[in-house]
Amino acid sequence: MAAKKLDAIIFGASGFTGKYTVFEAVSVLKGLQWGIAGRNQEKLQSVLREMGAKSKTDLSQTPIVIADVNNEASLLEMAKRCRIVVNTAGPYRFFGERVVKACIEAGTHHVDVSGEPQYMETMQLRYHDLAKERGVYVISACGFDSIPADMGVTFVEKNFDGVVNSVENFVHMGVKGGTKGTGSAALNTGTWESAIHAIANRSESVAIRRKLFPERLPKFQPALKSRPPLSRAAEVDNKVILPFPETDRSVVMRSQRFLYELEKKRPIQMQAYMTYPSWFAASVVVLFASVIGIMSKFSFGRQLLLKYPSVFSGGMASREGPSEARMERSFFRMTMKATGWPKSEKLAESTDQYTSPPTKTLTVKIEGPNPGYGSTCVALLSTAKTILNESDKMPGSGGVLPPGAAFRGTSLISELEKHEHGIKFEIVANK
Repeated sequence: MAAKKLDAIIFGASGFTGKYTVFEAVSVLKGLQWGIAGRNQEKLQSVLREMGAKSKTDLSQTPIVIADVNNEASLLEMAKRCRIVVNTAGPYRFFGERVVKACIEAGTHHVDVSGEPQYMETMQLRYHDLAKERGVYVISACGFDSIPADMGVTFVEKNFDGVVNSVENFVHMGVKGGTKGTGSAALNTGTWESAIHAIANRSESVAIRRKLFPERLPKFQPALKSRPPLSRAAEVDNKVILPFPETDRSVVMRSQRFLYELEKKRPIQMQAYMTYPSWFAASVVVLFASVIGIMSKFSFGRQLLLKYPSVFSGGMASREGPSEARMERSFFRMTMKATGWPKSEKLAESTDQYTSPPTKTLTVKIEGPNPGYGSTCVALLSTAKTILNESDKMPGSGGVLPPGAAFRGTSLISELEKHEHGIKFEIVANK
């Protein structure tokens, strides 16, 4: 007798991100039939025991599926067992495509938490048309990279009551009460490894984007210029800022391009920054980032970075990952400032450009706990749930899409706000 088809399967459940996704699934996927998958039965059973005890829930009857990224037949069988695969098995650069292929062949939706632009854009280039043909949604960047940013721009636009020209996003990450007694690690080495390979192969993105987007978007005025690194931003209490790594911006711009091509909607320009309390803190980050950037270009340097993550990350990454205490006290906050024109402002005749400078602003706050392994897991599962319940509100019949394009017409933001480790969206100023 064939096994009953599940709503969702969490693949890579014995990994660090995977096991916390299992924990959050107890509440986020309540009412749905879900299981877990990986290559080692004993480790998967151990995860169910550990996360069952943590959530005070009996998970002993949770279905287990054995699937290995090196065995394509097993991936296909896993994909056939469910309606959507929740993929936590990175680095996606090496392992993601095989799972995507299996899902498309099986007619099964796929979400993951990749923050690797090269992987995401390659999947769109190779599989978008096939996914549409098969009625399958393949959506990456469904964690901290880049649900807050991409859905934040969606939230801004829905509440702007006019036309948005640009958005500046200021990101702050911290630990309530300080890091004393929590350990210094904020990342697991799986996340660290994905980041190193993304940095090392950044130049690939230019060639991929030329193939993916052979035509450039029209230029809209006024252009949003980048702020100087190590400058201060009045929008966030004069904190020192540095450019935020490119994932959020690249994902947002893919969504904006999709909406322009689909609806001819004016694209929103976006820049993203990290905030720091002092020149010294920001300068230390610049130093470490420079060393990592140089070392990642060479094979020997990458080997050292991956072998000694704690040394080269200043203790931020470790094989054990962050402690429970650190995860419980970690949080992020985004301050998004949008500028544009009120509805009353008129366009110039015979053009879609405005003749006057932007006169309207909207400031939005987006925040959540434990960005790496709390909010990320809730966001990932919430996107899966939204696809299962609201695919009729998503564009077309499928495709490889960024979150903002995929979920713009759904209730994903409301779903994110429901959960203890979810993400909150709030208007703080409207001028």
